[in-house]
Amino acid sequence: MIPERMKAAVYKGNQTIEVEDYPTPVVGPGDVLLEVSHCGVCGSDIHFVLEGWSPPNKVHGHEFSGTVVKVGDAVTAWKIGDAVVGGPTVRCGECEYCRAGRPNLCSGRGAVSGGDWQGAFADYMRVPEAELLRLPDGLTLREAALTEPLTVALHGITLAKVAPGERVLITGGGPIGALSAAALIHRGITDVVVSEPSSVRRALCERLGATVVEPGELTTPSMPDQIVPEPFHAALECSGHALAMEQCLGQLARTGRLVLVGAGIKPPRFDPNRIILNELVITGAFCYDAGGFERALEMLAAPDFPTDVLIEPVDVGLHELRDAIGRLGAGEVPAKVMVAPTQKVRNDG
Repeated sequence: MIPERMKAAVYKGNQTIEVEDYPTPVVGPGDVLLEVSHCGVCGSDIHFVLEGWSPPNKVHGHEFSGTVVKVGDAVTAWKIGDAVVGGPTVRCGECEYCRAGRPNLCSGRGAVSGGDWQGAFADYMRVPEAELLRLPDGLTLREAALTEPLTVALHGITLAKVAPGERVLITGGGPIGALSAAALIHRGITDVVVSEPSSVRRALCERLGATVVEPGELTTPSMPDQIVPEPFHAALECSGHALAMEQCLGQLARTGRLVLVGAGIKPPRFDPNRIILNELVITGAFCYDAGGFERALEMLAAPDFPTDVLIEPVDVGLHELRDAIGRLGAGEVPAKVMVAPTQKVRNDG
């Protein structure tokens, strides 16, 4: 029996979250109702709460997995009891970007978390049937909640055009930076360096097989035509901090590529002469590759992919979400925090 009201963690503004009785979503003809199993806390959720990016009275959370508990009359792809994970939003398929295989840039895309969308920091979530994916054999719902952030990491790697034998710098060893390192190493790119100020995050990235440094260990040459002794072919900036973006530029070899993955408010100040004299390439990474979710699920299901290292060992409930966001924002938590809305007893991993 699905209740008419559920528990949801509602952002109220002024850095506060309250767990409220909330209407259970009503399923339309083409919709599926999920009982949320797990939802990861994204960097955008941290910005929404700690930096006020979100309007009040919103339920966030988009890195979710769950079990189908109800389907609309027109739904044909799913049945009650199916284990699923959230996939990409359906795009128009007709604009120049969709036709070019870049649906993440679709001209018809809506605002992030806009409209009446309700996220997965709640007991239940309504999702259009076309925006769900089936879990591969052997992958748990908890592990599957890593799919969306891994897809983000894979998109950055695609844009960086990393080739075997190249050196890669990652600035920011939080969840996206760690997933980027894990994905690169899984693909055979072994010379991966992660720059991160937090000691617990450096330790996690070292467990993944990356070399770790503190940001102060990276020095930038004084002249724009000079190159550091051991330059990087590509850099993935995953922290969203302006100083890290600027620092990446000074670590690149000639023709090096800088991909801005992390979002932040303060803009960087790039040296145009360094860009010109060394023919450096800077691009942003927004969302996902076409087909990125399928590749992420395949990678997560691989027996040697370190999902256990990438997820915090203990899940949190809705009432613990605000505290978790604060600790993530302070860099105190190394791995992905999973919220388990309906979980009654905390697990031990």
